[in-house]
Amino acid sequence: MRLTLGPLQYFWPRRQVLDFYAASLDWPLDVIYLGETVCSKRRELRTRDWIALAQEQARAGREVVLSSLALIEAESELGALQHLAAQETFRIEANDISAVQICRRHGLPFVGGPGLNVYNLDTLHLLQDDGLYRLVLNVEMSRELVAELREAAAAANHALPELELIAWGRLPLAWSARCFTARALDLAKDHCGFRCIEHPDGLPLQTRDGQAFLTLNGIQVQSAERCDLLPEWPQLAAAGMDLLRLYPQQHGTAEALQRFRAVRDGAPPPARETGSSPGYWHGRPAALHHLDTSTRGAQP
Repeated sequence: MRLTLGPLQYFWPRRQVLDFYAASLDWPLDVIYLGETVCSKRRELRTRDWIALAQEQARAGREVVLSSLALIEAESELGALQHLAAQETFRIEANDISAVQICRRHGLPFVGGPGLNVYNLDTLHLLQDDGLYRLVLNVEMSRELVAELREAAAAANHALPELELIAWGRLPLAWSARCFTARALDLAKDHCGFRCIEHPDGLPLQTRDGQAFLTLNGIQVQSAERCDLLPEWPQLAAAGMDLLRLYPQQHGTAEALQRFRAVRDGAPPPARETGSSPGYWHGRPAALHHLDTSTRGAQP
């Protein structure tokens, strides 16, 4: 299984972003996704800056994909997407159906991002006809649902695209036209003051009794805990995953990649990281994994 670094979901200062990706040149990566996927108001880096980073990563021998916004609302955002499509060097991760349409018009093969919410073979077939060659499975796709998708494809004699699974990092759950961070800080979206930059791993949201619930990241809602599927490595291999995605976090990303690389090279899967969960992989609420710590990663 190849290891990928998903697009940066948070709003970091320009210098922090550049330093992060400079450091990533030494990481054991096969594919890297670059670009803004959450909010077009985040302009520490412009499109030309992302393309410059892409060129640097490509020289390091990685496959580079430019990621698009997950919620396109304005003509200016469509214009930026057209600019991405106009460059002929790097492929695009389409996170919105508008991006799919633009890639189709330009005859560009594309990666289907998790924001497309593909749950069945009919939808996948339509997107493949449009040029999809790789699908990043949405977060709710459990081991059982992946098996059902493969069975349906086999029954229809249909070739699946490459399948990529989110295996580490906070899970992107939902997007909204409203800005959750601005609302939490009692600010209007149009006058948010770019306060996301003060929360480099998102703004934690707790229940009334103080339990971790969600993470607010601008117009995006994420899981409270990080997903960590490294203990499930044998199951992921058996399920036919082609690529495993790790999402950038302020701390721990390089170390997580090294752990995944070690297991790929033959080391036994380690115990799950403290404070993390298997997400939706086992088809049950992630919070329940705390009740069964003795069998983490041990299911056949």
